[in-house]
Amino acid sequence: MSTSAYAVAYLRDVDFGEAIIDYLSAIDTTLAPFGGRFLVHGGEIDGIEGEWDGSVVVIEFPDHESARGWYESPDYQAILPLRTSHSNGVAAIVDGVPPGYRATDGLALLLAATT
Repeated sequence: MSTSAYAVAYLRDVDFGEAIIDYLSAIDTTLAPFGGRFLVHGGEIDGIEGEWDGSVVVIEFPDHESARGWYESPDYQAILPLRTSHSNGVAAIVDGVPPGYRATDGLALLLAATT
């Protein structure tokens, strides 16, 4: 069973200018062919632990392959430097969990891996 995957970015020191405006104007069309949709795009952060000095972006995809396909697509790669050259941050693709998942499911896997 495939689960959703998420492109997650934590961006700091964004130089909001023409390049970022161009990036934001173009990103939606790169997501559509891969079923991507924004879940979080900036917004207020209520930091409850540690220092949060940037913004969070979370984009949902139907599965890991779709997320990776989007990131590696020629259309996204063409606009990626507009963001990376005008901000500092980190990004990753992470897999979601299936419906009904509980923390003890992950614990069972971790315990099995240590024996």
